[in-house]
Amino acid sequence: MNYSKINNITGWICFVLATLTYILTLEPSVSFWDCGEFIAAALKMQVVHQPGAPLFLMIQRFFSLFAFGDLTKIAYFMNVGSAIASGATILFLFWTITALAKKILIKENEEVSKSNLISIMGAGAVGALAYTFSDSFWFSAVESEVYALSSLFTAIVFWAILKWEANANEPRADKWLLFIAYIMGLSIGIHLLNLLTIPAIAFVYYFKKTKNPTSAGIFKTAAIGILILAVIQYGIIQYLVSTGASFDLFFVNTLGLGFGTGILFFAILVIAALVWGIRYSIKHEKKILNLALLSTVLIVFGYGSFAMIIIRAKADTNLNNSDPDNAFAFLGYLNREQYGDRPLLFGPNYNSEVVEVEEGKTTYRKGVDKYEVAGKKTDYIYDRTTPFPRMYSDDARHIGYYKDLLGLDDTAFPTLFDNIKFFFSYQTGMMYMRYFMWNFVGRQNDEQGQGSVYEGQWLSGIKPIDAIFLGNQSNLPPTITGSNAYNRFFFLPLILGLLGAIWHFKRNQKDAGIIGLLFFFTGMAIVLYLNQKPMEPRERDYAYAGSFYAFAIWVGLGVLAIREWLAKKVNPLNAGIFASIIGLFAAPVIMAQQGWDDHDRSEKMVAHDIAVDYLQSCAPNAILFTYGDNDTYPLWYAQEVENIRPDIRLVNLSLFDTDWYINGMKRVQNESAPLPISMNESKYVQGVRDILRYRDSNIPGSVELADVLAVLLSDNDEDKVPLQGGGRENFIFTKNFKLTVDRDQVIKNNIVDAKDSAKIVPAMEWKFNKNYVTKGTLAMFDILVHNNWKRPIYFASTVPSEQYNGLDNYLYNSGLALQLRPLKVDTSLAGKTELLNVPVLYNNIMNKFVWGNVKNASYLDTQSTDDVSIFTNVFNNTISGLLNEGKTEEAKKVVAKYFEVMPDKFFGLRSMMGKYFMAENLYALNDTKRANEMIEKCAVYIQKELVYLADVSASKGKFTGGQNIQLGMSFLNQMSKTAAKYNQTKLSENLLNQYKALEGRFSAFYAPQ
Repeated sequence: MNYSKINNITGWICFVLATLTYILTLEPSVSFWDCGEFIAAALKMQVVHQPGAPLFLMIQRFFSLFAFGDLTKIAYFMNVGSAIASGATILFLFWTITALAKKILIKENEEVSKSNLISIMGAGAVGALAYTFSDSFWFSAVESEVYALSSLFTAIVFWAILKWEANANEPRADKWLLFIAYIMGLSIGIHLLNLLTIPAIAFVYYFKKTKNPTSAGIFKTAAIGILILAVIQYGIIQYLVSTGASFDLFFVNTLGLGFGTGILFFAILVIAALVWGIRYSIKHEKKILNLALLSTVLIVFGYGSFAMIIIRAKADTNLNNSDPDNAFAFLGYLNREQYGDRPLLFGPNYNSEVVEVEEGKTTYRKGVDKYEVAGKKTDYIYDRTTPFPRMYSDDARHIGYYKDLLGLDDTAFPTLFDNIKFFFSYQTGMMYMRYFMWNFVGRQNDEQGQGSVYEGQWLSGIKPIDAIFLGNQSNLPPTITGSNAYNRFFFLPLILGLLGAIWHFKRNQKDAGIIGLLFFFTGMAIVLYLNQKPMEPRERDYAYAGSFYAFAIWVGLGVLAIREWLAKKVNPLNAGIFASIIGLFAAPVIMAQQGWDDHDRSEKMVAHDIAVDYLQSCAPNAILFTYGDNDTYPLWYAQEVENIRPDIRLVNLSLFDTDWYINGMKRVQNESAPLPISMNESKYVQGVRDILRYRDSNIPGSVELADVLAVLLSDNDEDKVPLQGGGRENFIFTKNFKLTVDRDQVIKNNIVDAKDSAKIVPAMEWKFNKNYVTKGTLAMFDILVHNNWKRPIYFASTVPSEQYNGLDNYLYNSGLALQLRPLKVDTSLAGKTELLNVPVLYNNIMNKFVWGNVKNASYLDTQSTDDVSIFTNVFNNTISGLLNEGKTEEAKKVVAKYFEVMPDKFFGLRSMMGKYFMAENLYALNDTKRANEMIEKCAVYIQKELVYLADVSASKGKFTGGQNIQLGMSFLNQMSKTAAKYNQTKLSENLLNQYKALEGRFSAFYAPQ
């Protein structure tokens, strides 16, 4: 019986099953978060956010070719690329598990018995398929993100070290180590997760080369493994570039040579040194030195994919994050400087006070013919610091979270033990163990968890056990039972993995320790290094997929543990068969059955369609200000890939505070002309006008924005204020602005219809809403002053209101964007109700907007369900606006459209709110029957949600879910009043009775208003 042949065939079967699963469930177009940026950048070889993923982009560009010019299929085939990479990960995981199992069960040169063969193949299949259907890995397998390809490279290097181990005594076996070095070098161009396998690889090498391992040897190997990791992470990835930048600084600024000459000279030095070192190692037979130098060369070769970043940055592509076209910009790009630092071993708490500011190292930027000083980094000295600082953020929201979680008052300075408690309760428990349990125990729902016991927690399905951790689970609410992500594994995959780990440590402590090391470094080590702040904008489980990969190995080996126990009762062959069947049903089968519906994105088009709707909300040649990832990246995709509305200029306000981004806005992009920004680059380069603070000059009335801009950009010392440390800086001298309006231009460019010309104000007046101006705000002022209404200006509806810079009273909702329109302000309504451009809203809903198939899609993730609420809000606004204008028939058409395209399902209390407001509109349209039905459904939903929270509160002895309870009670009360208002007396009484019953349940914790 040919073991190798069966091992290969079974592995490929697992590959086919996994790949087919991912292709059947992958998203047919762009997904949310980084996918839109990656797809757009891959298609045209552009520069993504730090630290870049050039090799990933090049590989995805290859998969885009299979679209054969169909722009709408490019995203699909890039998603297929992730699916295939993920399937290949499963292939190498299978071979890794079978290699580990074979080492234990089969002695060297021993023939493989049928029972052992079945057991080994069963272990490999169970572990590999369990990881196939694990939540976190499946999520990234069906979209165009770096994590699928990164997982593949991680799987390859760990498989390769086992291949080296199996052949280490043969001549030229070290080729496997060189192969690993090259794969690691390549992986840097995808994601750095791969490097975390190095400590585990070091131990494989040590145990193979050392017949009698010692404690000292183990500690030495651990130190060497971490040292190699540090040398690659810092020495090669960062300091190699940093040193090259220093050479270039000397060659350009001191010797007067051209940009890049220092880099070229340094590269020649490095190449010469490596060549000399390799020749020396060969001549003097220094095998370890030779291996180290060749590995370094191959890592650098692989790392060379980053040349693509510099090459494409020099081409000034539309997406050109940080514009890393020179040594210092590239260094800052690699170091992720725009994301800031975080303390790890020593540092401040959130309430530490800065007592001194020290100047750090000098930063440089590229000038006309030499590098110029951009400023100095600042190092802060605090009055009090702590070891192991975990609660360091001074963001007000984070401070509130810290205090609530640990019960700290305003005067408390967190101790070391408080930081440790936060580390275990939040960073470990919430942001790692919760994710681990999702994958191997089960899950409540996919609501983003911030610590509550009813959002995004793990859930096994065994109610008595779940109740110990989460409170009374007798009456689970619709947010759990109605969620596709309500997955119950009954602890079975976890138990199987623990059995495998225990069995592994008993049978081969060395190998088990290596897997444990891989498990730690790709899990808890990341937790320690990331030092996460609370209230993340999205779930971060994808960061720990490598750890779940390691545990899946033990899930597979759990089959051998069961087989060993069964062998005491039945013959070895049957024991292997039964153990494999038990393992399959305990892990991959139940995980696939429970997880399919919340990973099947095959019918979801929300990210694509909402991007289209953002763009279609705008008039031709518009300027659209966005802010976050999900109101920017899908729009980049729509423009760059599918060529949808290329006339619109997207301006991401999160990036607008950087000089390189403003430079890009001053160039033609697609079919969009440059933005009307008049200031030259010297006015806003890095280190110049980064922040201009407010100092009231007591100027009466409103000041023309052009005059404010002139003072802010002035180089005259009279227009600046002195600084404590010397020098002078510009400042904002008033917050009362006005912008004179050219009525003819407004009408000519269709900003306002001619029939509404009487409503146009001679000057817009507003109060600026901040105490400082950043260079992005400066650029926005420049646009407002010099645009002269030639191009319509919009803000995406999801942009935070503080980013409006005080223009709220002139922003009119046109769908998913708010248009700046110079119309008279109704002081009675200012700030109290949303301003609507009703004709545009109606036209967009009825003729332009697409709806992401939200009514029929089998699964909508949380971002998509949030967008369902946004869609519902657009419908409600339009209907209300039409009713206010007396356009009843048009309002009824919008209602019909709503029921045609929007789902009946509730997706949380926010979704319920939208349906309640729709019910109000239905009452106003005399559609009483449907209004009553909608109110009743809302009431049932609220009651089920609040009964669950009442159960949990009672069982845990503390008020749980206060915000949701207050919201639900408030709306239940309001629905009773609304029903009474429209003479639905019986319904009103029923709602009031429900309100009072719930009020009684919460009376011990909460007094409703």
